[in-house]
Amino acid sequence: MAKPQSHALFLFLLLLLVNACHPSQQNQNKISFNDLSVLADIKGSLTDSPGSGFFSTWDFTSPDPCSTFSGITCSLNRVTILTLGTGLSDTPGLAGFLSPSLSNLTELTQLILYPGIVTGPIPPQLGRLSNLRVLSLTNNRLKGPIPSSLSSLPNLHTLDLSYNQLTGSIPAGLFTELEQLKVMILTSNQLSGELPRVVSAEILHLDLKDNQLTGTLPLSLPSTIRYLSASKNMMRGPLNGLQSLSEMEYLDLSTNQFSGPIPPSLMRPPLSSLFLQRNNLSGGVPSPSPSSSMYGEGSIVDLSHNFLTGELSTVLAAVETLFLNNNQLMGMVPEEYVKSVYGGSTKTLYLQHNYITGFPLEAGVALPDTLSLCLTYNCMVPSVGLMGCPASAGRQLSRPQSQCVVFNHGRPMP
Repeated sequence: MAKPQSHALFLFLLLLLVNACHPSQQNQNKISFNDLSVLADIKGSLTDSPGSGFFSTWDFTSPDPCSTFSGITCSLNRVTILTLGTGLSDTPGLAGFLSPSLSNLTELTQLILYPGIVTGPIPPQLGRLSNLRVLSLTNNRLKGPIPSSLSSLPNLHTLDLSYNQLTGSIPAGLFTELEQLKVMILTSNQLSGELPRVVSAEILHLDLKDNQLTGTLPLSLPSTIRYLSASKNMMRGPLNGLQSLSEMEYLDLSTNQFSGPIPPSLMRPPLSSLFLQRNNLSGGVPSPSPSSSMYGEGSIVDLSHNFLTGELSTVLAAVETLFLNNNQLMGMVPEEYVKSVYGGSTKTLYLQHNYITGFPLEAGVALPDTLSLCLTYNCMVPSVGLMGCPASAGRQLSRPQSQCVVFNHGRPMP
């Protein structure tokens, strides 16, 4: 890193020389000398990957860097928005590391690093940026822990550190001390540890998927939350803390080790995207409440690959895309599901690998051509529901008779 550091020193000395020779230069530059020196440090710590060209406009002899430097926005001679990289899909982004001197851009409200190969830690000094509202450092190779100092950013609205190589636990203060925080995205890192028992920040969007988190769900989550994902972790225990989340529209807790029953409060149409597959959930599919409404267009529910038992309730009858396969459900498919299939409300229905005993077809009525219906490997010989099966369903049409007798109260397979 000797060359970038010596280059930064050269730029800094050049700035001093320009100011000494032209005392009025600060006004002409329309940017404070402090911020200009920070930009010189940034250019010394980051470089364009071959084919990027982001820093080609960063000419420190320019009379107006606020207008000519790519990625910066100024207000009253101070840098308020800094966007590093082009963000274009056909460019490789930046390399290098993040300079701690970024913390000297004290009027900064947004710091955005576009995808690249920037490595090293997130500077703890960023916790000094009291005006920062957006911190987005995604799709790079940042390492080390999330600095606890980020919990000191009083105005932070959006924190996105996704798709890096961050390790360690998530600082508890991010969940409890940031009163303005609405969006937190920490997807696809190597974060470990447990979540706090209480999340008091009024978050709208929380994405923690594809990490190494353990422990249980918080006992208390904010009622404001609309999007919650903690899929592809190692979390366990019951689905607590979800009962009062009336604003929730998207919930993904798939591919964990959660156990126990599915809370009836999750079976409601406003929660139109529900992913609980590949856990250890047990009990039956909750029954509909007297005031429950019908699911609508675009709804998707995936409860597959669990240990759900009993007869299928009607609560999910109008879901557009419904995966109930690889459970221990039994009995006849309720007529409500069949009507939704014939009427076109349900376009995908996977029931394979259960103990279902029948699917009551409507005589003389053809199933929609666009339907994906799979009924294989149940306690019935399906006359439909074969062509829509995925390869993972296997080639066996029905379960062995011995298995069906046990799970269907001694009744033989029809």
